Amino acid sequence: MPQPAHPAAINGLTLAQAEVIAAAALAKGHEMKFLPLTVVVLDAGGQVKVIKREDGCSILRPEVAMGKAFGAMAMGFGTRELARRAQAVPGFTNALSDLTGGRAVPVQGGVLIRDANNVLLGAVGISGDTSPNDEICCTAGIEAAGLQADNGDPA
Repeated sequence: MPQPAHPAAINGLTLAQAEVIAAAALAKGHEMKFLPLTVVVLDAGGQVKVIKREDGCSILRPEVAMGKAFGAMAMGFGTRELARRAQAVPGFTNALSDLTGGRAVPVQGGVLIRDANNVLLGAVGISGDTSPNDEICCTAGIEAAGLQADNGDPA
């Protein structure tokens, strides 16, 4: 008989939390009348917990949303800060792209998920509308799950 996962094998975010984040993020997009969105939620190990792609999204949106979440996880801060660094030091961004095989997307819309003790649980990336609007939906989803959004702005 299969054994349940050992508690140490759980990488931060639960599936239930990830589902709340994705659903609330999409609901925020509807409320704000944004373009169709794709949401990717990663756990603290960088593994996919949830991907939701709304009808009407273009075909590359899942990869862009994944790149935003991956970029935040890879650097340890939200992609708002990564976007600032990309403008200030483009050589670093080129190196980051090379090092990650092009998987990190340095624009707003990738937000780290933290618990009340500031423990990193994962990241959410959204693509579909403007990058600032994508970030609004990330934050709404994270907060709906009772967690803390870290978009990369200094505390």
